[in-house]
Amino acid sequence: MPGEYCQSKRVSTQDPPAAPPAAPDGDIQLAAARFGRYLEAERGRSAHTVRAYLSDVESLLAHAATEGVHDLAGLELGTLRRWLGAQSESGKSRATLARRAATARAFTAWAVREELIEADPALRLKAPKREKSLPGVLHQQQVRRLVDDAESASAEGDPLALRNRAMVELLYATGVRVGELAGMDVDDLDPDRRTLRVLGKGNKERTVPYGLPAALAVDDWLRRGRPALATGTSGPALFLGARGGRVDQRQIRSVVKEMLERLGDTAATGPHALRHSAATHLLDGGADLRAVQEILGHSSLATTQIYTHVSVERLRQSYQQAHPRA
Repeated sequence: MPGEYCQSKRVSTQDPPAAPPAAPDGDIQLAAARFGRYLEAERGRSAHTVRAYLSDVESLLAHAATEGVHDLAGLELGTLRRWLGAQSESGKSRATLARRAATARAFTAWAVREELIEADPALRLKAPKREKSLPGVLHQQQVRRLVDDAESASAEGDPLALRNRAMVELLYATGVRVGELAGMDVDDLDPDRRTLRVLGKGNKERTVPYGLPAALAVDDWLRRGRPALATGTSGPALFLGARGGRVDQRQIRSVVKEMLERLGDTAATGPHALRHSAATHLLDGGADLRAVQEILGHSSLATTQIYTHVSVERLRQSYQQAHPRA
């Protein structure tokens, strides 16, 4: 009937439900996936690093979609800046913002090389500089107590205690990263020359020397500790867990954290503190900066230079404590 018809066609005065934010379309998602494969296959990035890059790219593309940008050609400098601004307003740290800006620049530069876009919108993209904080460093006396405690704990021959002592000695002797230590195989060691083959970031290989204390600890582990834990599936892994599998990074972090806590007089909390300490003590002892760069596996000398600041700061503290007119 006419009345009923008019009523059914009456326009509602209520606002329609808000549409969900648009998601990046398939072409952009395909480009992101290709970028991930490029990072892994051509740049040699680890799976963890690739996931971090792609997480940042997905965040960028999701923000772009809310602005109606659904293809790479639509990405503009303003979009990138507003994305970083939104990240800042949500409380992200300056380090996170710097990393995400770097990811955006890498992604758009890659897209230009792949001829997916003509111009790079991120060329003038800037982000807050990272806050430079000096890494936590153990004093040499603290390191001596740490390794002495580890040696005492391993005196009775417990396999895990022997392993822990060898891991701590190697971490400090070589300054390797915890992931590099976990990935080592037995044949990476050259006991005669007391050197260690290390596979670092970007699958870059380097050779690092280690001293007699570390050599003795590793030899003890290989003779008495590793055979007690090894199984048919242990493979060539240098360090093993309680069940015979390759030790993982979480186990190493837990072991070192507990050992550092027992010192009672340091805020250092994990294996990276031993890497920082090794670098700083080398420089304190007069080692060349480029030699330390090679030992640590830094791609840039600027990364290694932070340890010179650590050394100067320690010198300043010693001066203020010791000089009568400081």
